[in-house]
Amino acid sequence: MRMWSLLASSVAMSEAPRALVDERIYDWHREAAGYKIRHVPTTLPDMLKTRAVLEWEYAPHLGRTADQAIGASEDRLSWMRQAGSDYEIALPIYELDSFARGVGYYDGLAAEVRIAQLDHLERLTTQLYPRLRIYLYDAKRLFSAPLTIFGLLLCVFYAGSHYMAFRDRERVETYTQHFDRLVREADITARQLPRRVQALRAQIAPHA
Repeated sequence: MRMWSLLASSVAMSEAPRALVDERIYDWHREAAGYKIRHVPTTLPDMLKTRAVLEWEYAPHLGRTADQAIGASEDRLSWMRQAGSDYEIALPIYELDSFARGVGYYDGLAAEVRIAQLDHLERLTTQLYPRLRIYLYDAKRLFSAPLTIFGLLLCVFYAGSHYMAFRDRERVETYTQHFDRLVREADITARQLPRRVQALRAQIAPHA
């Protein structure tokens, strides 16, 4: 009984609405301002997406409120970029490749939008390095659920309809070690990423 009590006291569940940067995520980033943030996103990181990609992705779910939600989220994403935190992001190689080819989750996304997004990503990863570092790992060898680790404060898993947040130091350290393995064994390092993005962009035929 005591074990379950300790577990319950260290885990918090909260609803995860189908939105951009909702209030809960924003609060966590503000709490962790100045700390190193490690992130495995579900798709490309929202804070690095162009407005056109955000509109394509979220308008079907947000309807008439999409423009207002995207505008508010852009302000929050801008704050997060300037919050003084170091960001390490780990993505499966196939995620960026699928985006460039417009397949899977990104099926139907226009070539011009994908080209602009890749240009934007290359620019940000060049300008913001080393404060922003993105690594690509091979999902055939390594796996990770979507998660964000806010310094030593907490680790948050995204489970679709809910977030599951851990604040006990031991779990945060365990998942930090998991994330660090993704970085350590990455096939494409942060320094190599801009060249990888350039190569993917060059393969896209305009008006495809």
